[in-house]
Amino acid sequence: DHPVLNSAARYFFNTEDGKGKGKQVRPVMVMLLSRAMMQMNSHLETSTPQLNHTLKSQRRLAEITEMIHTASLFHDDVIDDADTRRGQPAAHRAFGNKMAILAGDYLLARASIYLARLRNVDVVECMSTTIEHLVRGEVLQIKDSRTGVADMEGYLRKNFYKTASLMANSCKSAALLNHATPEVVDAAYRYGKHVGVAFQLIDDALDFEGSAASLGKPALADLNAGLSTAPVLFAAESHGDVLIPAMARKFKEAGDIDLALQCIQEADGVRRTKELAAVHAEMAMEAVIGALEPSPFRDSLVHLASRVVDRSR
Repeated sequence: DHPVLNSAARYFFNTEDGKGKGKQVRPVMVMLLSRAMMQMNSHLETSTPQLNHTLKSQRRLAEITEMIHTASLFHDDVIDDADTRRGQPAAHRAFGNKMAILAGDYLLARASIYLARLRNVDVVECMSTTIEHLVRGEVLQIKDSRTGVADMEGYLRKNFYKTASLMANSCKSAALLNHATPEVVDAAYRYGKHVGVAFQLIDDALDFEGSAASLGKPALADLNAGLSTAPVLFAAESHGDVLIPAMARKFKEAGDIDLALQCIQEADGVRRTKELAAVHAEMAMEAVIGALEPSPFRDSLVHLASRVVDRSR
């Protein structure tokens, strides 16, 4: 074992103040879904070996999900040359680019081993797809940053690949591990997908409202990186004549960012982004309410979808 590599790989998991651990929405979703579905399996007794095996597999899936997500943060921050992440220096600032990339690769490798040990081919395929989608999403973002101009359809597709796919397929995998019916598997996938879309939309809105202290990263990071997110795209619908040229040059000329902020304010871009997020959160709630039996765990899934939209960080 390499001590520096181990330290880098654990960077977002072992923090004294808890900041680096993030919100851990993904593993919470997996475990809540698992317990909600167990309420529907009357043959599972609380003390049976089958129940213990299922719980152990679901916990491992939750860990795998967070490992894949964290690995993507290592790589994203190197690509974006980010300074901070979760209120502390980005991993490549602490360990260097090479070690940060290797730490991300190491986490993906460990996640793949744990995934194989679940011995469920459908889950392996499902979770492997998320890794492919993370790469697709990053490529789409690089393409957008080069051209400077994005459209809402392309933006939502990129966000699905970068954020919602991991949530959707993790939830689907939780249902597959529980041997759920096709209807429940589909509902779990839709829940994760819509929560993921809502989550990223709120992230984009908070980039215009939050501070570095509340966000754990600099405010207006997307604009400064030349990225056109949902608030900008909503503003471009009514202010395209002045905003699209600024988008095309990635907000690099003097006054471009102030212009974008003015257009967003006049077009209510942030409010409309939050409203779209609320629509997706509602669709997520409908998915689990329609497919799962009433239980405290189902209620928690509904509450989680609501909290995703209402959060301030």
